[in-house]
Amino acid sequence: MKRRKIMKSLGAGILGSTLATPSRAAGSDFRLRYILSSAMYGEMPLASILPEVLRAGCEAIDIWCRVHGNQREQIEFMGDAPARKMFEKHRVRPAVFTRYPLGPFGLREEMKKVKESFGAEIVVCGSTGPRGPSGKEARSAVRGFLEKMKPHVAVAEETGIRIAVENHSGQLLYHPDALRYFAELNASSNLGIAFAPHHLHKFSNQIPTLIRELGDRNIPFMYFQEHSEGMYKKSTKAVEMQQLPGFGGGLDYKPVVKALKDIGYSGYCEIFMHPVPRGIPVLPTVAEVTAVIKRSRAYIEECLAKV
Repeated sequence: MKRRKIMKSLGAGILGSTLATPSRAAGSDFRLRYILSSAMYGEMPLASILPEVLRAGCEAIDIWCRVHGNQREQIEFMGDAPARKMFEKHRVRPAVFTRYPLGPFGLREEMKKVKESFGAEIVVCGSTGPRGPSGKEARSAVRGFLEKMKPHVAVAEETGIRIAVENHSGQLLYHPDALRYFAELNASSNLGIAFAPHHLHKFSNQIPTLIRELGDRNIPFMYFQEHSEGMYKKSTKAVEMQQLPGFGGGLDYKPVVKALKDIGYSGYCEIFMHPVPRGIPVLPTVAEVTAVIKRSRAYIEECLAKV
């Protein structure tokens, strides 16, 4: 199936989603583009999740693999052609594939496959190298990482995919210094950051500034998730849910969305949280998961309307 045919067949669903559920700040044309994470539903069948994309106010879906979900494995099991038919049936485009197990240097074949088969736009992964360098060490480490990424970025540029590397705790891009050097040294618009505020909770006052310094060019993908001890250990459901916007966590989203508005952010926003253990749905039923995503989306929209 050629890319043009894929985009034509799935594009109607994207347009319908965007028009049916606009994200608009009061008196402004700026909109946030929401994408639904398949991992929020654990290992539920992809066929059960796809109808929720439009219901959740999203325009596309992010396909996760184990251990957080298994929808990528479901696609592999059923085959590309049946999967395409399923996406077409529900008028949903799989715009993002989150592929942490492959690492930043194992994405080349995946990028080619998901672009050719599904018209994907972004592949998300983690980074490598020293753990959380800062200062001059961060500059040197980021420069070395970008050098190693050149052949992989070349494939991304050739295929039209963007690689989004998460600023994950304990990894290369954790410290704000590393993100700033990434913004300074990154030469390709096909490589960017999967911006994760929950991994910046120790530097939360710097989040809006970092968004502005990275700019729209360097942030193709962003999580709406905040830090909670429920990310790492079994807690009450109320504590676990504090990762979601509007559920009692400590992050002030108004400066965050103001920064996104200021840079004219055009990437995807994903409302997300980690359940414990990984791989289970965040709530027992499809309808309950979608309901909390909609609640968080409404909260973000309220914050956006105030800025």
